[in-house]
Amino acid sequence: MSTPTESPETSGETAEPTEPARGPTGPGMLFAIVRRELSTAVVTWTSLGLWIGVLGTLLAITWFGGGVQVGYVSTIIDLLTPLELLIPVIAFVIGYRAILGDERRGVLDVLRTYPVKPWQVVLGTYAGRAIGLVAIVTTALSFLMFPIVVTESYRPIFYATHTGSNSPGLFLRFIVLTACFAMVVLAIAIAISALAGTTRTAITVAGLALFALLFGADIGLVFALSRGLIAESSLVASLAISPLSAYRGLVLETTVAVTAGTGPRTASPLASAVGLLVWWVGSLAIATVAVDR
Repeated sequence: MSTPTESPETSGETAEPTEPARGPTGPGMLFAIVRRELSTAVVTWTSLGLWIGVLGTLLAITWFGGGVQVGYVSTIIDLLTPLELLIPVIAFVIGYRAILGDERRGVLDVLRTYPVKPWQVVLGTYAGRAIGLVAIVTTALSFLMFPIVVTESYRPIFYATHTGSNSPGLFLRFIVLTACFAMVVLAIAIAISALAGTTRTAITVAGLALFALLFGADIGLVFALSRGLIAESSLVASLAISPLSAYRGLVLETTVAVTAGTGPRTASPLASAVGLLVWWVGSLAIATVAVDR
């Protein structure tokens, strides 16, 4: 005969409560989200193809434009306008579905079962994709320093009269400013992703935001100036309202203008930096509120 198994009630023993499985908390959860973004959205064949496309485009622009045969500052001038168009497109491609994709796949519902806060979700998602975006931008731009050095002996002698025109430090400064601009635009894309309810809405809003970012802000500034809404004396500081104009002003004032000597200011570096900071912080704050709701 089999002996009956005693239950905790009959044996007099008290069963110990089983604790639920615990996942990473606090900073551990934040880093886990960053690692997930790196492994699923950044380290992919698509990102590699995007990097090759960016590098090829920049090489073609600088080589056929003649910038690399002249020097670092000339290359910066050749790249500034194309990057004003290229960087927002790349940033929106990387970030316009970042939060929306997680919501539609149920990832956000899973994350809510852990002790994770909305700002950690947004910051982790943003940080993971920002690492990939900055890597694409900085490595592609850094690669352009090689043809500049190779063609150094062919530069015209008269260009040596421009103080510091061939300084690699100016080009490195340009790379840092471009990376910062890319991070700001990515934050805007993350905010759009958090606000959009469907993929179609995200694509529509991203397209409208790109148009407003690339053209609308500058057109609005010109309109406000023509109507007298902005005084000519405050135009330099007002350019910081647009992230595109703020980036352009920082590059011109901190890399190009320093080689040309004294002259009229095209922008206020301090106002431009503050403008980019406000766009960056404000966009991530909007995304956090959207995820919390």
